[in-house]
Amino acid sequence: MGKPSVFATIARAVVLILCCAAVLVPFLAVVSTSVASPAQLTSAGGFVLWPEEPSLTAFRAVLSGGVVTRAMLVSIGVTGVGTLASVAVTVGLAYALSRPGSLFHKPLLLGTLFTLFFNPGIIPTYMVVRQLGLIDSFAALVLPVLVSGFNVVVMRAFFLEIPQELLESARIDGASEARTLRSIVLPLSKAVIAVIGLFYAVMYWNAFFTALLYINSTEKWPLQLIVRTFVVNQTPLAADDLDLAGEVVPPQLSVQMAILVLAIIPILVVYPFIQKHFTKGLLIGAVKG
Repeated sequence: MGKPSVFATIARAVVLILCCAAVLVPFLAVVSTSVASPAQLTSAGGFVLWPEEPSLTAFRAVLSGGVVTRAMLVSIGVTGVGTLASVAVTVGLAYALSRPGSLFHKPLLLGTLFTLFFNPGIIPTYMVVRQLGLIDSFAALVLPVLVSGFNVVVMRAFFLEIPQELLESARIDGASEARTLRSIVLPLSKAVIAVIGLFYAVMYWNAFFTALLYINSTEKWPLQLIVRTFVVNQTPLAADDLDLAGEVVPPQLSVQMAILVLAIIPILVVYPFIQKHFTKGLLIGAVKG
């Protein structure tokens, strides 16, 4: 391939800059508006691209112990517990399906693949959750979506790529399947576990429809339902919602943008720490054939 022309290089640079601006400018506007002063919001008539006198008043208001603080704690708890449980079950099921001689290997594999093509639907799932007595409980946010067939298939394919010589040597040394999984398979699978864990964490953190279906009590709402109610639906937040104890409520737009920032930042913070394990996990599994 020949060296690209100057025009082609400039055109690619312009397109890249425009794509970055399309992502960064709205995010900057959200963050800037959340920390802008009331006077600047009034003069700007809406969103602010650069705060002149940054203030954390809106964040102190939403984190003062009201509905937003409680919802954020719910989301953190559901995401943490749900991600750990989903990864553990996915690893166990995928490892069992990667061993041809495992109990009920074919029926379980066919059942997992069946879920990729056929979805039970909202009404049957709701009826099952109701019959199990999970309505208005935190378990309803985790158990119905505990395992993803796609994630199981991806992890099973990764386990099948692990050299069989390593597993056979472990069996010769007398290691059980659990010991083989813990001491050999898991250290070689950091990459796929990191990816699947990130998939589950993003799913639990961003999920609002399951909470909308199964949660009736507002004190059990996750953060995404707060975003839907007070940001998307533009429902005003009162002083009682923010637990300000008689203090003045910051501008609604500033409070709404602060809630959006709280909903976005955790994934942005966690992702770089997960990303560094991707390449490292792939290299750990390399062996000389």
